Amino acid sequence: MGKPGSIRVDAVHQNEVFHINSVDEMTQWEIVVCVPQICEACMIPAIEEIIDQYPFTIFNFHSDRGGETINYQVASFLQRLLIKQTKSRSNHCNDNALVETKNGSVIRKNMGWQHINQSLADTVNSYYKTFFNPYLNFHRPCGFPTVTIDKKGKKRKVYRTYQVPYEALKGIPKASSFLKSGQSFVKLDTIAYQMSDNEFAQIMREEERKLFELIMKTDHKDGFRTA
Repeated sequence: MGKPGSIRVDAVHQNEVFHINSVDEMTQWEIVVCVPQICEACMIPAIEEIIDQYPFTIFNFHSDRGGETINYQVASFLQRLLIKQTKSRSNHCNDNALVETKNGSVIRKNMGWQHINQSLADTVNSYYKTFFNPYLNFHRPCGFPTVTIDKKGKKRKVYRTYQVPYEALKGIPKASSFLKSGQSFVKLDTIAYQMSDNEFAQIMREEERKLFELIMKTDHKDGFRTA
């Protein structure tokens, strides 16, 4: 089994805002942030926040070949943190399939397609950090594939294991050695087990309802009408 810290990153455009989605290859730990624009002034702080929210050390940053992540500013920033940067191959759409799958099953499923005013990017980001990201990592199970080989030698993925990313992290041999300085499983256990999965999900959905009410009120105030 490998080690955590190699993340896949992609941007999801939703009208006036962008969701920057990131997923760890090993544990499926997922961190989402929201920015009003794809530019250096927004992307560098967003990437820094993504890295800060992971409890373990990040050693690799992988994305597609989009200009929001493949540029001198991002490369210089990652180099200062001693994080290797890799990118998908041309015409190989499956190279970043893990995070792209999460774009649909997590971002679109929860945030939908409706208009979000650019002025609310920080509000959405606060919701992500306080409620949505903890829900994804401590309370939402993910499917982990087991690779099997049939009689013809073809590899197939079979999903028999379902667990939250936090349990996947704890299941890695010598997992504590990958945690950041000052981080521990004692601290993370407090976050993970202070509420049941259903209890935290109810709180998260209530905050989501408040967020979408604010999104709609802001649109009506600005004269924007959804279809």
